[in-house]
Amino acid sequence: MSDTIPAETGAGPGGKPVRIFLVVVDDSPEVKVALRYACLRARKSGGTVALLYVIEPGDMQHFLALETLMREEQRTEAEQKLQKVAREVNQLTGTLPVLYVREGKRNEQIAELISEEPTISILVLAAGTEQEGPGPLIAHFTGRGISNLRIPLTIVPGGLSDEQLDAIT
Repeated sequence: MSDTIPAETGAGPGGKPVRIFLVVVDDSPEVKVALRYACLRARKSGGTVALLYVIEPGDMQHFLALETLMREEQRTEAEQKLQKVAREVNQLTGTLPVLYVREGKRNEQIAELISEEPTISILVLAAGTEQEGPGPLIAHFTGRGISNLRIPLTIVPGGLSDEQLDAIT
């Protein structure tokens, strides 16, 4: 299941297509780094930001009524989180992002969205800062999942400060 709240996209200055930077919104601390990087790059290049929130499947499928209630709560939470992050995008870029809410496995939904939406230009992920590694999405998309991408993948170190991000974008 997928919902999209579109923003104005299309041609930018000089008839060039607008670059759309896709950021996956979750509860990790690194998402703020990926978001700021994407916003700064979008603002500098005349692009825009797209935000994806994926509701992962629950384990309560044998309790249909309970699962339905949980899914409704998760959808409400996803929409609230996206609206909050969208305000941040608007403050940094002066534009409204495209919002996507999807249900399923996160890496599969990212690949499907990129496949379905030809306007998405770049996937921006921030690497985890813990010793466990860069994170499951980066591990997936730098491994077997790379074949599912038709766009560049930008990996931003998750420990960068706002000042460092400002300096490199």
